[in-house]
Amino acid sequence: MTAAENVCYTLINVSSDSEPPSEVSLKTDLEKGEIKAKTEALKKVIIMILNGEKLPGLLMTIIRFVLPLQDHTIKKLLLVFWEIVPKTTPDGKLLQEMILVCDAYRKDLQHPNEFIRGSTLRFLCKLKEAELLEPLMPAIRACLEHRHSYVRRNAVLAIYTIYRNFEHLIPDAPELIHDFLVNEKDASCKRNAFMMLIHADQDRALDYLSTCIDQVHTFGDILQLVIVELIYKVCHANPSERARFIRCIYNLLQSSSPAVKYEAAGTLVTLSSAPTAIKAAAQCYIDLIIKESDNNVKLIVLDRLIELKEHPTHERVLQDLVMDILRVLSTPDLEVRKKTLQLALDLVSSRNVEELVIVLKKEVIKTNNVTEHEDTDKYRQLLVRTLHSCSVRFPDMAANVIPVLMEFLSDTNEAAAADVLEFVREAIQRFDNLRPLVIEKMLEVFHAIKTVKIYRGALWILGEYCSTKEDIQSVMTEVRRSLGEIPIVENEIKKETGEVKAEDEVSAAPAQKLVTEMGTYVTQSALSSSRPSKKEEDRPPLRGFLMDGDFYVAASLATTLTKVALRYVAIVQDKKKQNSFVAESMLIMATVLHLGKSSLPKKPITDDDVDRISLCLKVLSECSPLMNDIFNKECRKSLSHMLAVRLEEEKLSQKKESEKRNVTVQADDPISFMQLTAKNEMTSKEDQFQLSLLAAMGNTQRKEAADPLASKLNKVTQLTGFSDPVYAEAYVHVNQYDIVLDVLVVNQTSDTLQNCTLELATLGDLKLVEKPSPLTLAPHDFANIKANVKVASTENGIIFGNIVYDVSGAASDRNCVVLSDIHIDIMDYIQPASCTDAEFRQMWAEFEWENKVTVNTNITELNEYLQHILRSTNMKCLTPEKALSGFCGFMAANLYARSIFGEDALANVSIEKPFHLGPEAPVNGHIRIRAKSQGMALSLGDKINLSQKKANV
Repeated sequence: MTAAENVCYTLINVSSDSEPPSEVSLKTDLEKGEIKAKTEALKKVIIMILNGEKLPGLLMTIIRFVLPLQDHTIKKLLLVFWEIVPKTTPDGKLLQEMILVCDAYRKDLQHPNEFIRGSTLRFLCKLKEAELLEPLMPAIRACLEHRHSYVRRNAVLAIYTIYRNFEHLIPDAPELIHDFLVNEKDASCKRNAFMMLIHADQDRALDYLSTCIDQVHTFGDILQLVIVELIYKVCHANPSERARFIRCIYNLLQSSSPAVKYEAAGTLVTLSSAPTAIKAAAQCYIDLIIKESDNNVKLIVLDRLIELKEHPTHERVLQDLVMDILRVLSTPDLEVRKKTLQLALDLVSSRNVEELVIVLKKEVIKTNNVTEHEDTDKYRQLLVRTLHSCSVRFPDMAANVIPVLMEFLSDTNEAAAADVLEFVREAIQRFDNLRPLVIEKMLEVFHAIKTVKIYRGALWILGEYCSTKEDIQSVMTEVRRSLGEIPIVENEIKKETGEVKAEDEVSAAPAQKLVTEMGTYVTQSALSSSRPSKKEEDRPPLRGFLMDGDFYVAASLATTLTKVALRYVAIVQDKKKQNSFVAESMLIMATVLHLGKSSLPKKPITDDDVDRISLCLKVLSECSPLMNDIFNKECRKSLSHMLAVRLEEEKLSQKKESEKRNVTVQADDPISFMQLTAKNEMTSKEDQFQLSLLAAMGNTQRKEAADPLASKLNKVTQLTGFSDPVYAEAYVHVNQYDIVLDVLVVNQTSDTLQNCTLELATLGDLKLVEKPSPLTLAPHDFANIKANVKVASTENGIIFGNIVYDVSGAASDRNCVVLSDIHIDIMDYIQPASCTDAEFRQMWAEFEWENKVTVNTNITELNEYLQHILRSTNMKCLTPEKALSGFCGFMAANLYARSIFGEDALANVSIEKPFHLGPEAPVNGHIRIRAKSQGMALSLGDKINLSQKKANV
């Protein structure tokens, strides 16, 4: 057996720099030392044996001088010592000295102290020698009647392990334990006894359960958990028993223990698919989420609810519980709220959408004045997006939602306001009947908008959708109100000069004296050097943006004014009014241009913005029908086209989801007869308790066995050459945070190789868990060595090392065979994920590590190269297919992935097909990778570099 498969003894840490004591000094301490010296010596002996020393000479010394002592610390240490010391001779016979040890333990099993009795019984569970246990059996049986529960419960465990390993020593164990269980009162003893009966004699366990099935709710939680496990196993093995026990599971849903409730709900779902059972289990899960304070527990139970929803027949039942699920929103953790909102959105239907919207509106209003929690802004954003989705899917709800959300346009949090704006833009385009309401609310909140980005969006909506004379005039009024007195430049200069006269107190500030080149003094006013902040606060919002040098909003304003002016000319017949409105629009544009060219703003106007405003002035002065069409029709067409494409994509993804969930049966599918089905063929037959145990132990062999294509042979790495004295190859099995190396070592020589050791070292964020133990290989023999490596982050790791061995009879030093490096592939940790465009841009700006990879490939098609990169890197393309379809000689796409450690990886592919080099020219361009950590960015870049070229088939 390898070290990984051996019995795990009690591990004791020892500092490697300490000097190992000699056998003689230990012997002296054990014979003649005080209790303290004996204790220390015994500790050293244990550590040396754990590290591979044999020390056979000390065995008799310990039996004579240490075993008779009554000190409790010594007794505890002796239990560890007897557990690890070799108890047999090399030919497999039990050592004679062990008879003395056995006698000592018989006395300990009859000791008046319950701790010594109990700990001795626990130790006996670890013994694997039947000859040692046989004389102790009467004493072990007697312990079942001890007055103290600690002794009784360990006696049950000892009997269970002895019965399992050596049934002939205690053949009547099930009967004995059943009688014990009937008369026992202590919860922990009953639990151990019941657990033994489940595994040793299930019929007796069922007999006991049927006698007390009505009292199950009064039992302790540890016994209830074992009862749930028994019912689960019995019902899966024999479905006809379900009716007998399902009532018991229903009762356990009301247990006071959260663990019992969770297990009972999970068991109920697997045993029955009746709507009442699913509803009871879901209700139990929801109660658990609300009552449990630990966020990890909440997330785990939420995942179980989401799993329930994935089943088509259960979804309808869960739809009735949407309002209960929303109670989870009282949890402050953002991740829990995110999952809850997503689940509620997936379950919402026309029956409950109204109630859902009412709750979400209340939640939105609650977040309005709460500033103490850092996640409040993100939560508000989530709520806005959820309401947006509800309104798009159920248009009747939009009228209720819009007035509440419009208030957030004046919010200081730009992200939430931007989401509201996007929602309003979509609503006003899709729902004609809501346009008057949206315009009215938009005009109400327009003056309160604080951020320039939101201001630009609001201006665009007003300019695009105001169609009546009154609305257009209201827009002009709001613009004038937001701009303040015009012409701006003259007004600002007047303010400057006016304030000098008005504020006499400013002269009290000391005047700063400057010396000119001539040597004369020049006095500078204190006013011009620092303007009072009060004046800036009084500025109207739009003027404030312009004075800060943000002239992009001015270009947006010019476009809006042009649209409304052209529309006003079409609506109003009175020439005088037409000219007056157009002239006012042109005056505003001209004064903004003048301001941009003056030295008053913090930054001058850009040439692009000048061109845009000048174009708008020209359009208004000429008023040609062509320009009227472009400004008033084409803009809206492009928006409706974009929204239609997005809606189509959403419908397509929803269709794919529903296709995944629908269980389709083909006409020629073979009929599955339950009686003829092998247990591993039926997914419902899988033992959930066993699966969870395997998952906890990191053992996922079950999945591999189910998939014949996932053969081990695909992942074998050759470590040495065929002509080396020792041939080695490794199978690398990656299981989330663990890597298990299964190394096959073959002795290719005619000599016996002694102390053949696999020595490994790691490079990167990998850590070797244990040192593989040495082996002895016979001529032409082979063996498997397992080594475990822990992984801490997503980056390329290298495992390297060598195999060292001694040849028996050779006088030379140890021989060494150097192994090839094992490269741990980053792809095992990266999974495709999706995020919104806004999130992608935000992360792109935040991440500090960038790796630019030049495209060097033999692929000649742009789309083929992109698909090849997606396959090689496990990333997901965020750019929609519509945007990538067609052929124009170049392509840009955003890719995104997330690692199992929660790290984000972004990539931007910018490639082109050089036409001037002919049709067979390969694709060229760049791929830019961004990540939070350097290792991730570099590793992903290396992966792309290695797999750029298409393998020739």
